Amino acid sequence: MPASPPPTAPAAVPRTGTAPHTAGGGALLVVGFVLLSLNTRVAFGQIGPLAPVAGFSPATVSLLGLLPPLCMGAFAPLAAVVRRRLGEERGLWWASLVLVAGAVLRMAGLPGLFAGTVVVSAATAVVNVLIPVLVRGRFPRERTGTMMGIYALAMGAGSALVAALVVPVAQAAGSWRPAVGLAVIPAVLAAAGTAPQVRHRHRRPVAAPGAGRSGRSGRSGRSGRSGRSGRSGRSGRPHVARTALAWSLTAFFGVQTLAFYTTLAWLPSILVQTAGLGRAAAGTGQALLICGVAVGGFAAPVLAARRADQRPHILGAALVCAAGLTGLLLAPAGTALAWVAVLGIGLGAGQALPGVLYAHRGTDHDHVAALSTMAQTCGFLLAAIGPVFAAALHTATGAWTAPLAALVAALLVCAVAGLRAGHGPE
Repeated sequence: MPASPPPTAPAAVPRTGTAPHTAGGGALLVVGFVLLSLNTRVAFGQIGPLAPVAGFSPATVSLLGLLPPLCMGAFAPLAAVVRRRLGEERGLWWASLVLVAGAVLRMAGLPGLFAGTVVVSAATAVVNVLIPVLVRGRFPRERTGTMMGIYALAMGAGSALVAALVVPVAQAAGSWRPAVGLAVIPAVLAAAGTAPQVRHRHRRPVAAPGAGRSGRSGRSGRSGRSGRSGRSGRSGRPHVARTALAWSLTAFFGVQTLAFYTTLAWLPSILVQTAGLGRAAAGTGQALLICGVAVGGFAAPVLAARRADQRPHILGAALVCAAGLTGLLLAPAGTALAWVAVLGIGLGAGQALPGVLYAHRGTDHDHVAALSTMAQTCGFLLAAIGPVFAAALHTATGAWTAPLAALVAALLVCAVAGLRAGHGPE
């Protein structure tokens, strides 16, 4: 093998087309990125704490909890159309405007709450897919982990802050509508913060001669042969659903997201029944879980992006989640909240790591977008059944042992299935 790559296939090919920006432009990009990240899960964290105050029926709460992952999975493919027609920057700005419209619509009574949740979820699906592509294209490779960590941290912080405010606002106003309307504020800030990026002209990378045929450009995996198998389409790359990499990413993201939404839906009930905690302490446990998610969501991508091989981080995230769930099953009540924190860190890591994997395994912007779209389409649709399946198991057995054990088993399987997605380039 030659000591240096041939001049026709420079290592920087996947990143060409990323326009340099001034210090001021870079600051605006980071500010807009943070504001959009703060907004991404705000609307979804309001219903749980608000339900007892608003008097929502169990069916209403269940449906409002089911809609976000279901719609984010169903609308994730829309991001490909948005990106093709508008580009990442304009696509994210228009998605933020739709978030504002959905947040306003959610204040229009129960019908508006349901319809607005669908609108917000659709816009969030587009944001979820485009964020890793934006990070890959606009930030240096060495900052990928930091930016994805900031994304996860801001996402959790925004959700936790608004969730803490909804009950006091609802009680002060005598109605749940102003409390739900709190989501309008970060949505408007996100739209304002991303507006300067509309002027950015994204020039697509030009592949080196023969790069599409050899399968050796970018980060294509272990061999040229694996990069060539099943190639089709304009890029000469296989349809993403025909690759082991895409299915590995989908398995990891899907099971981690299923565990996340299942835990988010039922943790207070689990703490009351299995650990003997009161409802107030169980509510504290929910807040502690969100804090753990924020910590794990920041730390995992920052650490993972420093390495070419993310398999240890994939295994670590799954095993930390499994340890937290096992601790809730076996530990006495005195340590239940400690296990909740462990579980939150693992879930946060599992939610944030895929962003690094998309950016590092994708060979170019289109490939990153395709990987992100497939993983999130299948992953969120899978996640939507998690709370329902857990509730059915709980009803059938009268305890949370079977649902928690099933989650542990699924996480261990996901750890093995996700290893292909962690392969670093040779």
